[in-house]
Amino acid sequence: MARYTGPKTKIARKFGEAIYGEDKSFEKRNYPPGQHGANKRRGKKSEYAIQLMEKQKAKYTYGVLEKQFRNMFKKATAAPGITGEVLLQLCESRLDNVVFRMGISPSRNGARQLVSHRHITVNGEIVNIPSYHLKPGDVVAVREKSKSLEAIDKSLSNSSQVYEWITWNTEKKEGTFVSVPARIQIPENINEQFIVELYSK
Repeated sequence: MARYTGPKTKIARKFGEAIYGEDKSFEKRNYPPGQHGANKRRGKKSEYAIQLMEKQKAKYTYGVLEKQFRNMFKKATAAPGITGEVLLQLCESRLDNVVFRMGISPSRNGARQLVSHRHITVNGEIVNIPSYHLKPGDVVAVREKSKSLEAIDKSLSNSSQVYEWITWNTEKKEGTFVSVPARIQIPENINEQFIVELYSK
């Protein structure tokens, strides 16, 4: 399974925000990477550069590669509704993202690994495809044999985020993907309109 495995803090510094979650290295050096760092004079970015940056930010945030992201954009274009909003909803409906949102893993990378290693079930069946798209009503759970995993317990005990479109039962270690989130419910700082404009050229 292809995915980005390079330095995460460098990517976060490029976008000027901790897109991979809490990052002490980023907090120390929250200026762009490169030899001259914060002192480098940067000219005004072109419209294309701003649009491209926003697309890259969305891809890195959700851990999606170009081909997958382009396919999701095509699906969003064909679906009813506002294309940019639908695109983010498709990203949020991915199994790895929902596992992360439920607090089973502290990061999307970790969530992807849990799914790939067959620790997660959907409606009682093991699903090991991180990009699997959930439908409202789908029940996501930690596999019975994996409920004693220390990493999962630690992540759940540190998780405090609550999302209106997801329910979670700590005792059973399962949750329900209640509905596709509205744009206002998605906390990611992404300007999806720039992505739509870029792909529409």
